[in-house]
Amino acid sequence: MTDPITGDSSLNIASKAMDGLSLRRNVISQNVANVDTPGYHALELNFESELKRSMSSSPKLSMKLTSPKHQLPKDQASGPYMAKLRSGGTERADGNNVDIDQELVEMTETGIRYSALTTAVTKKLSLLKNIAR
Repeated sequence: MTDPITGDSSLNIASKAMDGLSLRRNVISQNVANVDTPGYHALELNFESELKRSMSSSPKLSMKLTSPKHQLPKDQASGPYMAKLRSGGTERADGNNVDIDQELVEMTETGIRYSALTTAVTKKLSLLKNIAR
Protein backbone atom coordinates (compact mmCIF):
# COMPACT_ATOMS: atom_id res chain seq x y z
CA MET A 1 0.00 0.00 0.00
CA THR A 2 1.43 3.36 -1.06
CA ASP A 3 1.47 6.20 1.42
CA PRO A 4 -0.46 9.20 -0.01
CA ILE A 5 1.95 11.73 1.54
CA THR A 6 5.33 10.29 0.60
CA GLY A 7 4.34 8.40 -2.55
CA ASP A 8 6.00 5.18 -1.42
CA SER A 9 5.37 2.42 1.06
CA SER A 10 8.46 2.70 3.25
CA LEU A 11 6.75 4.52 6.13
CA ASN A 12 3.84 2.06 6.15
CA ILE A 13 6.22 -0.90 6.20
CA ALA A 14 8.31 0.71 8.94
CA SER A 15 5.16 1.32 10.97
CA LYS A 16 4.07 -2.32 10.66
CA ALA A 17 7.58 -3.49 11.56
CA MET A 18 7.64 -1.24 14.62
CA ASP A 19 4.24 -2.59 15.68
CA GLY A 20 5.58 -6.14 15.34
CA LEU A 21 8.73 -5.33 17.30
CA SER A 22 6.66 -3.71 20.03
CA LEU A 23 4.46 -6.80 20.30
CA ARG A 24 7.58 -9.01 20.33
CA ARG A 25 8.93 -6.95 23.22
CA ASN A 26 5.68 -7.53 25.09
CA VAL A 27 5.89 -11.29 24.49
CA ILE A 28 9.49 -11.36 25.71
CA SER A 29 8.49 -9.32 28.77
CA GLN A 30 5.76 -11.86 29.51
CA ASN A 31 8.33 -14.66 29.28
CA VAL A 32 10.67 -12.85 31.67
CA ALA A 33 7.84 -12.17 34.10
CA ASN A 34 6.99 -15.88 34.14
CA VAL A 35 10.54 -17.21 34.47
CA ASP A 36 9.68 -18.80 37.83
CA THR A 37 6.09 -19.84 37.05
CA PRO A 38 5.76 -23.64 37.16
CA GLY A 39 4.47 -25.11 33.90
CA TYR A 40 4.87 -21.89 31.90
CA HIS A 41 6.15 -22.36 28.36
CA ALA A 42 7.96 -19.54 26.58
CA LEU A 43 6.22 -17.78 23.70
CA GLU A 44 7.71 -16.29 20.56
CA LEU A 45 6.41 -13.84 17.98
CA ASN A 46 7.49 -14.12 14.36
CA PHE A 47 5.93 -11.20 12.51
CA GLU A 48 8.44 -11.06 9.65
CA SER A 49 6.51 -13.52 7.45
CA GLU A 50 3.32 -11.45 7.76
CA LEU A 51 5.31 -8.30 7.05
CA LYS A 52 6.77 -9.86 3.89
CA ARG A 53 3.29 -10.89 2.79
CA SER A 54 2.00 -7.34 3.25
CA MET A 55 4.95 -6.02 1.22
CA SER A 56 4.19 -8.25 -1.77
CA SER A 57 3.13 -6.48 -4.91
CA SER A 58 -0.12 -8.43 -5.22
CA PRO A 59 -2.41 -7.23 -2.42
CA LYS A 60 -4.69 -9.90 -1.04
CA LEU A 61 -8.24 -9.22 -0.01
CA SER A 62 -8.88 -9.81 3.65
CA MET A 63 -12.09 -11.01 5.19
CA LYS A 64 -14.34 -8.39 6.73
CA LEU A 65 -16.39 -9.04 9.84
CA THR A 66 -19.90 -7.71 9.44
CA SER A 67 -21.30 -9.48 12.48
CA PRO A 68 -19.81 -10.40 15.87
CA LYS A 69 -20.98 -13.98 15.20
CA HIS A 70 -18.59 -14.37 12.27
CA GLN A 71 -15.46 -16.43 12.82
CA LEU A 72 -12.04 -15.79 11.35
CA PRO A 73 -9.74 -18.55 10.14
CA LYS A 74 -7.37 -19.82 12.85
CA ASP A 75 -4.36 -18.04 11.32
CA GLN A 76 -6.15 -14.67 11.69
CA ALA A 77 -7.76 -15.33 15.06
CA SER A 78 -5.76 -12.77 17.01
CA GLY A 79 -4.67 -10.37 14.31
CA PRO A 80 -1.83 -10.51 11.84
CA TYR A 81 0.82 -11.02 14.53
CA MET A 82 0.21 -14.10 16.65
CA ALA A 83 2.45 -15.44 19.42
CA LYS A 84 3.01 -19.17 19.61
CA LEU A 85 4.85 -21.56 21.89
CA ARG A 86 8.61 -21.52 21.36
CA SER A 87 9.91 -24.82 20.12
CA GLY A 88 12.98 -26.37 21.71
CA GLY A 89 14.55 -25.25 24.90
CA THR A 90 15.21 -27.26 28.01
CA GLU A 91 12.28 -27.84 30.29
CA ARG A 92 13.07 -27.71 33.99
CA ALA A 93 11.65 -30.05 36.61
CA ASP A 94 8.75 -27.65 37.24
CA GLY A 95 7.75 -27.73 33.54
CA ASN A 96 8.99 -24.20 32.77
CA ASN A 97 11.25 -23.76 29.72
CA VAL A 98 12.04 -20.03 29.90
CA ASP A 99 15.78 -19.33 29.49
CA ILE A 100 16.39 -15.88 30.99
CA ASP A 101 19.66 -15.42 29.07
CA GLN A 102 17.94 -16.08 25.74
CA GLU A 103 15.09 -13.74 26.65
CA LEU A 104 17.47 -10.90 27.56
CA VAL A 105 19.43 -11.35 24.32
CA GLU A 106 16.20 -11.25 22.31
CA MET A 107 14.99 -8.20 24.24
CA THR A 108 18.24 -6.38 23.46
CA GLU A 109 18.12 -7.37 19.78
CA THR A 110 14.49 -6.23 19.53
CA GLY A 111 15.37 -2.89 21.12
CA ILE A 112 18.24 -2.35 18.69
CA ARG A 113 16.02 -3.12 15.70
CA TYR A 114 13.31 -0.78 16.98
CA SER A 115 15.85 1.98 17.52
CA ALA A 116 17.27 1.52 14.02
CA LEU A 117 13.78 1.75 12.51
CA THR A 118 12.93 4.91 14.45
CA THR A 119 16.21 6.47 13.29
CA ALA A 120 15.46 5.60 9.66
CA VAL A 121 11.91 6.97 9.87
CA THR A 122 13.15 10.16 11.55
CA LYS A 123 15.73 10.70 8.80
CA LYS A 124 13.15 10.10 6.07
CA LEU A 125 10.70 12.54 7.63
CA SER A 126 13.49 15.09 8.08
CA LEU A 127 14.39 14.72 4.41
CA LEU A 128 10.76 15.21 3.39
CA LYS A 129 10.57 18.27 5.64
CA ASN A 130 13.65 19.77 3.99
CA ILE A 131 12.26 19.02 0.52
CA ALA A 132 9.00 20.74 1.44
CA ARG A 133 10.85 23.91 2.39
